[in-house]
Amino acid sequence: MDQEPHQTPDWVDNVKTEVVGMAKEGVNHPSTAPVLTGAAVGAAAGWLLPFVSIPMGLIAGAGFMLYQRIKK
Repeated sequence: MDQEPHQTPDWVDNVKTEVVGMAKEGVNHPSTAPVLTGAAVGAAAGWLLPFVSIPMGLIAGAGFMLYQRIKK
């Protein structure tokens, strides 16, 4: 591990930057639309699948799309 003992990983800073940007800019931020689409798809999957609840699908879909945005 190349990190200093109290240094946060890059992905934590990237997630923080994206979430703060989406909170400040709202719909105008480039990450908002894909994350909301992922949340909607996840919620639909939660509605259709008996072993996944709607809130769990919504969170999982939004989290997955946020991850996709961060890793690029």
